[in-house]
Amino acid sequence: MYKVLVTDGISQTGLRSLIDHPNFVVDRQPTLPVEELKSIIGGYDALIVRSQTKVTAELLEAAGRLRVIARAGVGVDNIDVNAATRKGIIVINAPGANTIAATEHTLAMMLSLARKIPQAHQKTAGGEWDRNSFKGVELYKKTLGVVGMGKIGTEVAKRAKSFGMNILGFDPYLTKDRAKKLGITKASLDLIAAEADFITIHTPLTNDTRGIINDEFLSKTKKGVRFVNCARGGIIDEKALVRAIVAGHVAGAALDVFETEPVADPELLGNPNIIVTPHLGASTVEAQEKVAEEVSAEIIEIFEKQSIQHAVNMPQMSGETQAKLQPYLLLGDQMGQLVVQLLKKQAPSKIEINYFGDLIDEDTELLTRTLLRGVLSYHLSDSVNLINVLHLLKEQGVSYNVVKNATNKGFANYMELAVSQGTETARIGATVLNGYGARIVKINQYRIDVRPEKYLLYIKHTDVPGMIGKVGSLLGDYQINIGTMQVGRTEVGGEAIMVLTLDKVLVPEVIRQLTLIDGLEEASFLEVSNVDTFEPGRLEPEIVESV
Repeated sequence: MYKVLVTDGISQTGLRSLIDHPNFVVDRQPTLPVEELKSIIGGYDALIVRSQTKVTAELLEAAGRLRVIARAGVGVDNIDVNAATRKGIIVINAPGANTIAATEHTLAMMLSLARKIPQAHQKTAGGEWDRNSFKGVELYKKTLGVVGMGKIGTEVAKRAKSFGMNILGFDPYLTKDRAKKLGITKASLDLIAAEADFITIHTPLTNDTRGIINDEFLSKTKKGVRFVNCARGGIIDEKALVRAIVAGHVAGAALDVFETEPVADPELLGNPNIIVTPHLGASTVEAQEKVAEEVSAEIIEIFEKQSIQHAVNMPQMSGETQAKLQPYLLLGDQMGQLVVQLLKKQAPSKIEINYFGDLIDEDTELLTRTLLRGVLSYHLSDSVNLINVLHLLKEQGVSYNVVKNATNKGFANYMELAVSQGTETARIGATVLNGYGARIVKINQYRIDVRPEKYLLYIKHTDVPGMIGKVGSLLGDYQINIGTMQVGRTEVGGEAIMVLTLDKVLVPEVIRQLTLIDGLEEASFLEVSNVDTFEPGRLEPEIVESV
C-alpha cells in the first residue's frame, strides 16, 4: 500500500482515482502546522500540495520514505526542488490543466474591456443609470495580436476567430504552415504593434520577454489599442502602460497578473480604463478538478508503471557516470542558452549535437536532454525541463540529431552544438579542461578560449589594428568592467570575433555605440542564467530505466 498525504484544499472529485485505487491510501489533512507536518511526513510515499504548504529542505529531511511531491497546479515556487532532487524525490506538476480556464478568462477580460462591463456594473449598482458613459467597441472585424502562440495563445486565437476577428500571431516557434492551418497570420511584434486593435499576452516570462511591452513598443501601436495580460506579470512595463493610457494613446487594459502581487499600485487600481482581477486565470471549479486529476493519475503511473510525464526535476544516472559528466551538464545548459542568442535569438528549426573523444563511451542521454533544454529554455523559460524536452521539441516542430565520433578534436572530451533556422546556423564547441574548468573553444568557424560567464559580449569585426583598444575604451566610458577578452580569427586581416566577459548588463545604447565603430560588423550582448545549482537527483533505478 502506498500512502499519500494531501495537505492543501484540493478537489476531492479530482483525487477520486487515487482515493478509489486499492493500492493507495489517501490521507487529507489541510492546514497542518509545520511542526506537525514534520512529525508525520516520514510515513508517506507521496505528498500533494497546492501553494499553501511550503515544502522546504528542512521538511524533506524528515521525509525518509517520500518518493513523489505533486503540485496540483503549474508553479513549484513553494517546493525546494533542488533539495527534493538531492534526496531522489520526483517533483511533478500539472502544466496543461488550466489551459481552458486561462483561455476563457482572457476572452472574458477582452469582452469586459471592449464593453466596459465592470465600470458599468459598479455605477449601476450604485444607483446611477448612465448609458452615455459606457459606449464600447465591437470585436467583430477587429485585429487581435496574440503574443505567444503556445497552448493558451492558440486556444484564444481559435475562439477569437469565432468573433470574426483577424488574428496576428507572434511566437518564435510559430511557422507559416502552422499559422495557415490555424487560419491566422504569422506576424512580427512590429506588425502587431502597427495593426492590432487588441493585444493579448501569452508568453512565458523570460529575460527576452520581460518588459517587452514598453515605451518603445507602445509608441509603435495604433491609437486606441487595448491590452490583455493573463500570462505573467512583468511582461508589460506597468508604468509605461499607465503613461500611455493617461496620455490617451492606449484606450485601456485588462490585467490579471502583475509585476508585484498582491497588486497595490494606485495608478493601476485607480485608473478607470484599467480592469484588474486577482490572478484568476486558473480559478475555475473544472481547472482545480483537472489539476487534481492530472497529479493523481501521474502518481498512480509512477508507482504502478514507473512512468513519468511531468517531472520538473531530472532523471538519475549512475554514480560513476554522474562524477564524469557533472561538469558537462552545467556546461551543456550554458551552451544551449548561448547558441540561441548567437542565432540572433531566433527559435531553431533544427538542432545537431556532436560528441567526440571519451564522451562517446558514456551514457549521454541526460547530457543530450540538458543541451536541448538549454536551447528551448531561452524562449520557453521554466515550462521546459529534462523530462518534457523531447516532447516539446516535437510539439514545436524542431528536429534534432545526435552524432558520436571517436575523433578527439584536440581534446579528451569535446562536444559541439549547432542550431539552424532557414539558411542561418550558429555553432558552439566546448570542453572541460582538467584544472581549468569549462571552456567555450569554438564559435561558428572561429577558435576561441572563453570561460562561460553570466554576461558576455560577442563582437564580429574586421581584423585591423586598434579594434581592441576602441572597444575597451568605449566600454570604459560607460563604466563597464571587462573580466577577460579573447579574439579568434581565420586569417590575418580577415573577419574575426572578439568575446569579452563583463561584470554587468549592457544597456542597448552601448551596443548601438559599438556598432558605430568603423570595421565592427556585429555586437551582441549574451546572458547565461545562473545554473550553479544544477545537480542530478537520486531516482529509483526502475524509474530511471523508463525515462
